[in-house]
Amino acid sequence: QDAQEAMRVIRRNAAKWKIDPKKVGVIGFSAGGHLASTLSTHYADKVYDVKDNVSARPDFSLLIYPVITMDTTFTHRGTRNNLIGPDPTEKNVFRFSNEKQVNANTPPAFLVHSSDDSAVPVLNSINYYKALVENEVPAEFHIFQKGGHGYGLAANGGTESSWPGLCIKWLKQTGFIQ
Repeated sequence: QDAQEAMRVIRRNAAKWKIDPKKVGVIGFSAGGHLASTLSTHYADKVYDVKDNVSARPDFSLLIYPVITMDTTFTHRGTRNNLIGPDPTEKNVFRFSNEKQVNANTPPAFLVHSSDDSAVPVLNSINYYKALVENEVPAEFHIFQKGGHGYGLAANGGTESSWPGLCIKWLKQTGFIQ
């Protein structure tokens, strides 16, 4: 509800805030990546009463070492337990496994992950990227050999530190920024 309403608030105030309502994206790191990918795949879900027809669909998503799935073979257990509980129904496992919710209307995405991430397996991003490609959704994905989990914007000196610059280039290439 909060993520959908945040997108709507931004769009409702776009003129006042002097932003383009067609260039509003979402970014999420780790468990926040699950929230961002959920907004990107569930933006049309009726989770609260909306008084207007302002879209909650992000125009793009930036997913940085995101939790994507609820599949026990490669999810982040803490996120899964906090979101859908320790003994969820198969329906909720499927519903919140966002790689299974991608369709042709899912917004373009930029993904970053490291192969050595021991907290959130890289398969989370791989499977989401694969679903985007299968649905012909524009996407770019960078897998770094090292970096682990939780490096954010920090310059650790490794190649993973290059992701913010790559993201800016992608946002320019796709026309979301100048």
